[in-house]
Amino acid sequence: MKIIFIGRSGSPVEVEGTTGQRLLDLAQAAGQPLEGTCDGDMACATCHVIIDPADFERLPIASADEEEMLDLAPGATRTSRLACQIRLDPALDGLHVRIPQG
Repeated sequence: MKIIFIGRSGSPVEVEGTTGQRLLDLAQAAGQPLEGTCDGDMACATCHVIIDPADFERLPIASADEEEMLDLAPGATRTSRLACQIRLDPALDGLHVRIPQG
């Protein structure tokens, strides 16, 4: 499936992902500047991404723990998510993901 990352410069990068892959792993493999310091344990917010509002409803609902971590993310928005908590599936084909500034 195709995932489109919008980098900090505003340039889109189209990447092919596979079912079950974490969005964080796909982003890192594509050279996107996401740290993922806690390796998906939800102990940080260094994999914070902003999902395009038109795509946001296609994602599973964030857990309460993820919402708490997003409260710590600089520049978090209504459509912010942690990339470590998103597993790719065919319903997410064409997802637009923005890398936040800073």
